[in-house]
Amino acid sequence: MDGTLLDTETMHHKAWEQVLASYGMGFDKSVVASLNGSPTWHIAKVIIESHQVEMDFHQLAREKTAALHNTLFDDVTTLPLINVVKRYHGKRPMAVGTGSEHAMAEALLRHLGLLHYFDAIVGADDVARYKPDPQTFLRCAELIGVLPEFCVVFEDADFGIMAAQAANMSFVDVRALRE
Repeated sequence: MDGTLLDTETMHHKAWEQVLASYGMGFDKSVVASLNGSPTWHIAKVIIESHQVEMDFHQLAREKTAALHNTLFDDVTTLPLINVVKRYHGKRPMAVGTGSEHAMAEALLRHLGLLHYFDAIVGADDVARYKPDPQTFLRCAELIGVLPEFCVVFEDADFGIMAAQAANMSFVDVRALRE
């Protein structure tokens, strides 16, 4: 979802900057970008470990999510892949498999009038193992009733591509389409 259907990266970075500044910390954007597709709590854990401080990474993730809520719904826009979604709506079952929490994904898609295009949503909190583990995409396939080998994953992150490969699914790296 983030980085494939919706342009949210700048807003995620702003939320991290805001929350971390209150603790006198920062983050390396390239490190956070390398974790795209991971749940927020995992990114929080990596940031905390890089600063070698004792903090509750789940609490930091909740603070970041709250900060994100304050701006995301005003500034989020769609990316060109939404045209593919619209073209195949009703012709192919479609699901969203995201590193975001399920409620956030559903709220964003509803806010943009896109929720009805998808037959299922699998968020980071719907699975025990997150990308690069294939569980997110395998659950999507299960929910839409399609065998994994007949699924195509659209991804913008290395972890997501690794998850698609591990699930025996075809994939499109949307980063190549932006160049």
